[in-house]
Amino acid sequence: MKGASPQELAPQEFEFETLNLQVGVRLQLVTHRRVKPVSYFSSLIGYLKDEYIIVKIPLENGNPIGLTEGERVTIRVFSGVNVCSFACSVERVFGRPLFYVHLSFPTSIQGTSLRGAMRVRTELPARVRSTATPELAPIDCTLANISVTGARIDSPFPFPRGEEKLALQFTVAIPAANQEMRIDTLALVRNATIDESAAGQGEIYRYGVQFLDLDPMHATVLQNMTYEALLADRMKIV
Repeated sequence: MKGASPQELAPQEFEFETLNLQVGVRLQLVTHRRVKPVSYFSSLIGYLKDEYIIVKIPLENGNPIGLTEGERVTIRVFSGVNVCSFACSVERVFGRPLFYVHLSFPTSIQGTSLRGAMRVRTELPARVRSTATPELAPIDCTLANISVTGARIDSPFPFPRGEEKLALQFTVAIPAANQEMRIDTLALVRNATIDESAAGQGEIYRYGVQFLDLDPMHATVLQNMTYEALLADRMKIV
């Protein structure tokens, strides 16, 4: 799959209502206190149109992060096939035991479509497990490339014969927050090939898979990872 062009990555304007955000939806809250922005995970509690939105104060090492009134933050959220972001300012902080914050209502929302999702080269350890016979031993493998919609998996062993739907588990790093996130998802096998390993140590089984029912927050994390790869090194784009 070819990498998306800059034109395909151009953001579009969205109206808040079109995001169709539901109470409890997970989102990212980005602070801008350092040279590099830091992302945290939060959830939507509610909003009053044109007045404010209410989100949970994110936790870091089990403790709520410090936010100050007037501080500028960015909210990112996955909506349908779009990753959307908007700037807010902190209006009021509610501490223990509530731990939520009022943010200013967004005046401009930018979104980027996930259609034609970019794939980036990776070497992420992964584990595949049968869904039909979950008691079978899992297979350790490698994600050779990944996007928000799927991945290519390289495995030293064949996947369970006749199974199209598999359980996939892997971990991605979130450098800005110095965290890791484990992703568990179902994956649909779309194609399979067999190649000789580069080291001449037997066969490599290569599978193209499509993610099924990927958690919206996981999709946002993977999209951010592809954007960071695009900015850092275009050679990583498949």
